[in-house]
Amino acid sequence: WRVQDGLLQDRQDIVSGFPVRQIIIWKRKGGINFNPGYFLPTYEVVYLIAKPNFRLAPKANAYGDIWEFNQEMNNPHPAPFPVALIERIISSTTAETVLDPFMGSGTAAIAAINLNRKYVGIELSKDYIDYANQRIKEKVENLQLKLGI
Repeated sequence: WRVQDGLLQDRQDIVSGFPVRQIIIWKRKGGINFNPGYFLPTYEVVYLIAKPNFRLAPKANAYGDIWEFNQEMNNPHPAPFPVALIERIISSTTAETVLDPFMGSGTAAIAAINLNRKYVGIELSKDYIDYANQRIKEKVENLQLKLGI
C-alpha cells in the first residue's frame, strides 16, 4: 500500500493473481520531496513474487523485512532501485532465473548478471528498454574484460 496523489493505493493492479510471498520495505536513505503538501516519502514496497515451491536460501531470513539502502542517484529512471537491494533479494533465494515484469532501467538484470543468474525483463517504454540494454551491454563487456574474453 502507499498514498499517491492523496489516494490510498493497494497495488492490486500489480499483484492481483500473483503469489506474493513476502512484502519487504526498502527504507531509502535520502530523497527529494516534490510535493510540500506531504511528508517526505522514505520507503518503497517491494513485492517478492515466487512460484508455490519457493523457499528462502539458508539463513536469508535473518535479514528481516525492512532493509536500508541508499538511493541510486545517477540513473535517469524516476524510481530506480539500487543494485545492492536487488542483489540481496536474488541472493536470498535459490532461483536460477529472475523475472522482472517492470524492468525500467535494468537494475534486476544487472544484479542477476552479478550473481550469475539468468533473467527475463519486461518493459513497455522503449526509452527505458534502450537504456537497460545499454547498461546490460556495458556490464557484460566489463565482465568480459575482467575475464580476458
